[in-house]
Amino acid sequence: MNKSEFIKNTALEIGFDACGIAKADFLEEDAFFLKSWLGNNFHGEMSYLERNFAKRTDPRIIVEGCKSVIVTLLNYYPSQFQNPNVPKIAKYAYSKIDYHVIIKEKLFLLENKIIAKYGEACFNKNQQHRFVDSAPVLERRWAERAGLGWIGRNKMLINPMLGSFCFIGILMINAELDYDEPIQNRCGTCRKCLDACPTNALTKEKGLDSRKCISYQTIEKKGKISEDIRPKLSGYIYGCDICNDVCPWNKTRTKATQTAELEASDKIINWKFQNWENLNEEEFYRIFKHSAIQRAGFNKLKENIMT
Repeated sequence: MNKSEFIKNTALEIGFDACGIAKADFLEEDAFFLKSWLGNNFHGEMSYLERNFAKRTDPRIIVEGCKSVIVTLLNYYPSQFQNPNVPKIAKYAYSKIDYHVIIKEKLFLLENKIIAKYGEACFNKNQQHRFVDSAPVLERRWAERAGLGWIGRNKMLINPMLGSFCFIGILMINAELDYDEPIQNRCGTCRKCLDACPTNALTKEKGLDSRKCISYQTIEKKGKISEDIRPKLSGYIYGCDICNDVCPWNKTRTKATQTAELEASDKIINWKFQNWENLNEEEFYRIFKHSAIQRAGFNKLKENIMT
């Protein structure tokens, strides 16, 4: 078993649902697109996306000596769902524990097993090299380059076996490995996600206009939800799953997560409208203390509930 096979097999043993490897390189096309996207102000108030541009498009700047990008997927599709008539939470935030914590722990285990097998020289210990949706890393593009799927018209990574309800974890390693080949985009002529988006946030060529996105409006946007978006929230108070739910690749292939830590919170599954409406600040911080829902904060979530 060579190094790449060991890494992939170990990732699966740890509990990841898929693992691929890409050569660390400059993302030239993404750099060009990102400049245009930012120039159109599609990022809204997310000014952090303007920073660290060079790092965002070249992992070798993020981690000195980086030669390979190990990409992992973790399925988070729940086995239970909210009542559709209550204020809705995006499925990725169903669990009691923030997914960042869960994936970082698994990446830490993977790193330690690699070190135990091949030595500490594989990693630059002086720099961060484990990433989960919280650093200037284009995770979906690296997953695509690592052969784990393609970026669909809903701008989500779509894996042919798992669908798009997957978290992406990144481990940057200072070693040459065997690299996976990207797979062909299989969206074909389908435009279900484009047609289903109630705010027209998805564009066919220019990417996602975050300012119109329900997820952005209910989480990232400071202050009140835009007046023109309020009637189109479709019941969501935190995030949105519409473009995922209508995707045909999620209709037949998506299976419930096997990761116990990602199982849905009883509160989210069982709460009625009155529970959400009567939620107070003390309850919010007690119930959602370790949840991804913390990102919005109590005031933002409460305002979304009352919108």
